[in-house]
Amino acid sequence: MRGLVLCGGVSQRNLIEEMKRRGIETIVADRNEHAPAVKYADKFYPVSTLDVDGIRHVAMEEQVDFVISVCADQMLLVAAQVCEELGLPCYIDYETAKNVSNKEYMKKIFVEHDIPTAKYMVGSTFSEEDIQGMQFPLVTKPVDAYSSRGVKKVETMEELKTAFNDAVQISRTHSAVIEEFVGGDEMSVDIYVEDGTAKILCIRVLDKIPGSTGFIICRGRYPAPLSHEMYDNVQKVGQKIADAFGLTNTPMLIQMKIDGDKIRVIEFCARTGGGIKYRLLPIVSGFNVVNAVLDLTLGEKPHYNGYHLDKYIVDEFLYCRPGVLDHLEGFEELLAEGIISHYDAFKAKGHAFGEICSSGDRVAYFSVEADTQEELERKHRLAGERVRAISQTGEDLIRHEIIHYEKY
Repeated sequence: MRGLVLCGGVSQRNLIEEMKRRGIETIVADRNEHAPAVKYADKFYPVSTLDVDGIRHVAMEEQVDFVISVCADQMLLVAAQVCEELGLPCYIDYETAKNVSNKEYMKKIFVEHDIPTAKYMVGSTFSEEDIQGMQFPLVTKPVDAYSSRGVKKVETMEELKTAFNDAVQISRTHSAVIEEFVGGDEMSVDIYVEDGTAKILCIRVLDKIPGSTGFIICRGRYPAPLSHEMYDNVQKVGQKIADAFGLTNTPMLIQMKIDGDKIRVIEFCARTGGGIKYRLLPIVSGFNVVNAVLDLTLGEKPHYNGYHLDKYIVDEFLYCRPGVLDHLEGFEELLAEGIISHYDAFKAKGHAFGEICSSGDRVAYFSVEADTQEELERKHRLAGERVRAISQTGEDLIRHEIIHYEKY
């Protein structure tokens, strides 16, 4: 059996390792020949994962048994389209994949099914008339981008025009969303929908780079400090989304804001969470969502038993000042001392850092686990002070001021 994996990131590396354990030949498509998962694959094609024609050609050329995507909504759309055209198995059909990966379709369905979300408009050209009745601050975002690319908070009409046009240029369909900014804590909610029932795997708080008009994640904190009542309300919203989009057996990632007793859904996708979720979710829920996607693709039906870890975890994503990376320091020592539980490097020697534009600009991350909030804070502080990303001129490039140690 042979499978075509879209994208060669760290999450896909985990998928490839699982496929190999099952005796499946692995083929990776990614425009970056230096992507982390490439060296783990049996075969590699330097094809963009958003190039439908290119991916279709590789699938036919290699006579693959399936095309699979994890942890990325736009790649999910490509996988669903190619699988449908070639009669290959996929856990989601193309029409549903369009609805869950395009923010225009998604928002429309939210409104039709009374799913709480921000007031919004969608368009390809800017007009002040289209935003009448909407209150600043506003947020612009491409309808079909990812990794926070083109997402910006604005306070004035002039800023809005510029940000909207920038978002349109990033969008592959040249459309963008303008929506009202919603206050509160941002939550990342991972769910597995099993036989139509939405089951929560993990809820964590997301922190963004402070002082930025973008929405770039710098930290994830588990568990989210929610009352039992709010936890139940989050589950109800997840169920409402699953019902509205006709989701039966699939992972689901929801981004939402919670302010007091109010929930507002920012967006969602019927996929596994990105970043380091491939590692986090099995730890906190006992359920491996990447493996579950592979199971669903192969016609099997995974089961989640409702386990939740009683620990505190912080995942710190590290960003750099401009410069050229030579090597990382401190990570292995922190791991050996038990201060951090895991880390991963996202950029290789020679990578040139510039302005921070998206979550794809991370140099590395580390994870800290603890039994108490106090222990978590202590370990987090030690790790944040000691990690280094050394430039080719010997300077530490890490933006240490972004790392936050105070009580959560």
